[in-house]
Amino acid sequence: MNELFTNFFRVLLLTISLTSYFLVINALFTNRVSKTQNIIHQTAGRSFGLGLVNALFFGAIGLFLLMLLDGNRVPDLLRVILIFPTFIVWAFLFSLMSIGLTSMVKNLSEKIFPDLTSWKQIVWGSVVLCFACALPFVGWFLLIPFILFISIGAAILGIVQKS
Repeated sequence: MNELFTNFFRVLLLTISLTSYFLVINALFTNRVSKTQNIIHQTAGRSFGLGLVNALFFGAIGLFLLMLLDGNRVPDLLRVILIFPTFIVWAFLFSLMSIGLTSMVKNLSEKIFPDLTSWKQIVWGSVVLCFACALPFVGWFLLIPFILFISIGAAILGIVQKS
């Protein structure tokens, strides 16, 4: 019973943190989030495919670089040199996920809560999405990857497509 309350408070704290994060990302990168949101609304299937391929590709490269940094087989000088590309790969993935997830939250919240103001939509949309992703097995293994792949793909399409 104690684990249930501990896990609930972890999900609650994560939800509060992510809600604040999405509000800040939306405030700082309004145009990029709006463009990515339009792409999610128009071409979710294409975004999913592109996000799947790129997440697996860059994730594999990032994991390979982390594995090289971890072992004792690599000389110290090479390890210092590999820190920079490892950081670049993971920063690229996390920035794509940040913009994409904020756009996904906005897209979801506009459909569920159309009559609220923009910041309230983001707050309630991120609460709904966080609790939906906390659902055991379905949320963990189906919803989270689905949303992450669409988010990454839409963010990439938002960068490479012309207005």
